[in-house]
Amino acid sequence: MVDFKVEIVSDTVCPWCYVGHKRLQAAIAQFQSSGDHTFSVSWKPYQLNPSAPNTGIDKRQHYVERFGAEQAAAMHERLASIGKQMGINFSFGGKTGNTWDSRRLIEFAAEKGKQTAVVERLFAAYFENEKDITDREVLLAAAEEAGLDRAEAKEWLETGKGGNVVDREVARARMRGISGVPNFTINGFYQLSGAQDPQEFVDIFEEIAQKQV
Repeated sequence: MVDFKVEIVSDTVCPWCYVGHKRLQAAIAQFQSSGDHTFSVSWKPYQLNPSAPNTGIDKRQHYVERFGAEQAAAMHERLASIGKQMGINFSFGGKTGNTWDSRRLIEFAAEKGKQTAVVERLFAAYFENEKDITDREVLLAAAEEAGLDRAEAKEWLETGKGGNVVDREVARARMRGISGVPNFTINGFYQLSGAQDPQEFVDIFEEIAQKQV
């Protein structure tokens, strides 16, 4: 049996982070079918656009302004196709904005052992249900759905807790040379960047397992 530790650097408005998470899950399921292994996943913060507004702005318009109408449409079409393969129903309406509060909520969830549960609900809310990632009511709903205490989560968000951790970890990621997400570190050594195919993860899992025989 091998204990695998996977650290994921991600941002809550990065669609490839959602895809990458699903592909990692598929790889873990595939690999666990061949042996009795354990996996622990932790999420580290990143902000693709730290200067984004704290109140939501139109998501479609943002994509058009950033990438141009043609490229944005092509990107959405590609994501929709890939998403369907992974059980994600991407929807590109709604609002986008600064992810600092959502990242702080994930730090709160880490203290309660609910990090992945919160991340998954935030991804679903933002990418599939067109919820505003800057809206604290949306964040609190995700916290509740993941089994966290709403009052504790609200107090955490309202008092700025976790902010120093988020800022420090984002700076650490940049110092490590991470300029895009998702970024996966497996057992502190093996790294993968981007939403890799499940087999890429499985290959690393197998290499680690073989070295521990």
